[in-house]
Amino acid sequence: MSETFLTGAARPRAGLAAALRLRGIPEDVANRVLDRFAEVGLIDDQAYAAAFVAAKHRERALGAAALRTELLRKGVDEETVLNAVQTIDQEAERERARALIDKRLDAALSNGEPAARRRLVALLARRGYSPEVAFSVVNEALVAREGQGLPD
Repeated sequence: MSETFLTGAARPRAGLAAALRLRGIPEDVANRVLDRFAEVGLIDDQAYAAAFVAAKHRERALGAAALRTELLRKGVDEETVLNAVQTIDQEAERERARALIDKRLDAALSNGEPAARRRLVALLARRGYSPEVAFSVVNEALVAREGQGLPD
């Protein structure tokens, strides 16, 4: 494992274990190395998951379901994933979804309100927002747009 694999970007333990496996390191040796790395604080799945959730929620506007899926795919255990995803409060998630919809609203309305509603709800669904949040945020944005008296 090269130095850059540890210093280049944070990685979960499972990612490091996979890299060691690819390099032909015996599993018992890899486990001892990874245990030692965890012991001295070089790898910390809880810190990794918390940072991942904060960054991806802020930068890519991912919702809880997408964040959960990505972390599980990276090999982070279920309990750690749940704890990290729970740090996003519901109001922050709604605000992030609304900001995303506000950016896309004008373009989505070019084909009319029904198409815009479908496209915007689908966008939020792909980003991992719950159906309740997606429908609510899109409806609020469309009602606010209507209330401004702007043409569709």
